[in-house]
Amino acid sequence: MAVFRGFIAIEIPAAPSIIDFENAIAKTSADVKLVEPENIHLTLKFLGDTNEEQIDAIGRVIEESVAGIKPFMLTLKGTGVFPNERYIKVVWVGIVNGDNLSRIAQAIDQKLEPLGFTKERRGYSAHLTIGRVRTAKNKDQLLTVIQKYQEKEFLQKEIQAVALKKSDLTPQGPIYTTLREIPL
Repeated sequence: MAVFRGFIAIEIPAAPSIIDFENAIAKTSADVKLVEPENIHLTLKFLGDTNEEQIDAIGRVIEESVAGIKPFMLTLKGTGVFPNERYIKVVWVGIVNGDNLSRIAQAIDQKLEPLGFTKERRGYSAHLTIGRVRTAKNKDQLLTVIQKYQEKEFLQKEIQAVALKKSDLTPQGPIYTTLREIPL
């Protein structure tokens, strides 16, 4: 039985404004692992180790979860951190009008549970991960950049599909492959 590291996501193009934000973060020399521009995406559900035999069933879950939802506009605006500014683990770009995202993510979460995937303990928080902070090195400079972009509108995009993705971890960074793409 072959296993892959899986997740369900919406692909987001690396807009020039997002690249500018990442470059500003890089200039701080903060200890942040930035998401490669080609790998930027909105995660709806991280699956972890997934049996390849479940690909079709997961595809059906996604289809059921997006049934009745038409393509919709999403605005990426603002920046912030998780869990808080004293202890930063994730740098993110915010999502405006993310109701459809939350609806899809909750449906996927609920419908995957019978397939053996653990239900999320906390509610879905729509955001675009830009980087993961490894240490507190140059944290003040990092926070200054995050605050500078706090009101920035990065991108408006029509969301047209949800994808089941495979993540292969390599020393150069993850390589993502789309296994299924379900249109809205």
